[in-house]
Amino acid sequence: MSLLTPVILPRAIFLMGPTASGKTGAVVELAQRLPVELISVDSALVYRDMDIGTAKPDAATLALAPHHLIDLISPLQSYSAAQFRSDALALMADITARGRIPLLVGGTMLYFNALQQGLGELPQADAAVRAQLDAEALQTGWPAMHARLAVIDPDTAARLMPTDAQRIQRAFEVWMLSGKTMTQLFAEQQNQALPYRLLKLALMPSDRSVLHQRIALRFGQMLQAGLLDEVQQLRQRYPDLQPELPSMRCVGYRQAWQYLQGEFDMNELRDKGIAATRQLAKRQLTWLRGMDDTVPVDCLDPALTDRLQTTITNWLG
Repeated sequence: MSLLTPVILPRAIFLMGPTASGKTGAVVELAQRLPVELISVDSALVYRDMDIGTAKPDAATLALAPHHLIDLISPLQSYSAAQFRSDALALMADITARGRIPLLVGGTMLYFNALQQGLGELPQADAAVRAQLDAEALQTGWPAMHARLAVIDPDTAARLMPTDAQRIQRAFEVWMLSGKTMTQLFAEQQNQALPYRLLKLALMPSDRSVLHQRIALRFGQMLQAGLLDEVQQLRQRYPDLQPELPSMRCVGYRQAWQYLQGEFDMNELRDKGIAATRQLAKRQLTWLRGMDDTVPVDCLDPALTDRLQTTITNWLG
């Protein structure tokens, strides 16, 4: 009688957290101490030439601790959660084959969720439907469209800001083309279990006001570092760049574009940029609180990296 040998899955680490929680600084140090290789989980870092407003690690940092999935596409292109999942799975297999541990770090919770849970079969984009939705939004405004979505698909609407035109439009498009809401389609998705033993670390602030202070400080530093010049150069380098593109909908870039269009002054730019970043952090924390099996770590702990290293080392055994 033969005995079945249990399959031992390889290990992988998620390090998730809101913007300004100290993720990059921590993983750069961890990469020097542990047999890990870093994969970026950030929907803004995929864009080339967008460095200041995305808080992209600089060349010296990347030389010290290389990150995969950074600088993949131009600001004129799009990158989906499905593309991320495909790219990340290939990288994770390659890293594991080399005897190292994939450490996926970032704040794009949709990407983390897509990687672990898989993706439902969503209908392809339809230009005619999108034109119809754009026309309706022009008449009523995206907040009103968001209110309509809340009646049709309350779970999806709850995750979206009333001004998030791109995702509100997509949710309506999916419903109109399939007859099902995004929530229903994701619930029906085939279980695509991630073939890894996961350690899911969630950076959570013990004091939300301190995180808000960090956000305000960092946005001010981005302005001082030349965020407005960066956006102006992007507009010159890419003549077809438009504010409706996903790249220019990133927090900070949207507000900088509006400032350059003369829609408000410098004080308003600062206030709106900080407010938008705080809203982003709030959504990220909401995602994190809804995730299962996470290990919360206080991102404000002065010994954050040491605490993360201890947790990972104990998990590795």
